[in-house]
Amino acid sequence: MPTTSGSFTVKITPQAPEPGVGDESIGRMALHKQFEGGLRGEALGQMLATRTPVDGSAVYVALDRFEGELDGRRGGFSLYHRGVMDAGVATLEVWVAPDSGSGQLAGLRGRLDIRVEGKEHFYQLDYSLPEPAA
Repeated sequence: MPTTSGSFTVKITPQAPEPGVGDESIGRMALHKQFEGGLRGEALGQMLATRTPVDGSAVYVALDRFEGELDGRRGGFSLYHRGVMDAGVATLEVWVAPDSGSGQLAGLRGRLDIRVEGKEHFYQLDYSLPEPAA
C-alpha cells in the first residue's frame, strides 16, 4: 500500500450556532487546511465538537474536502474524522470517504494519521488507487 506524508497548517474559525438547530453546547467550526509534501493543496471543511462535564473528555466529528495533488495526481477527495478524548486519553480516526475521489484520484481509498508536535501538524496517508487505464 503506498504511503505519503508531509505537513499541514490548519485555521479553525468558530461559527455562530444556527438558530433552532442543535444545542449551544455543540460548537461548530470552519476548517481551512494547507497541505505540503505528498499531498499538495487545500482542504475546506466543518467540525462539530462538544465537551463533557468531566475534565479531559470531549468528542469531535469533521468533514473536509481536499483539492490538489496526491503524489503528482490531480483531483480531490473527502475525509471524515472521529476524535474522542476519554478522561485525557485521545483516539483519532480519519478516513477517505468511500467513492469521494475525483479526477486522477477517482477510486481512492485510505486512512490519514495526524501527529501534532507543539503547534506543528504532520500527516501520513496510507492509500490505494486503481491502476490508471492504458
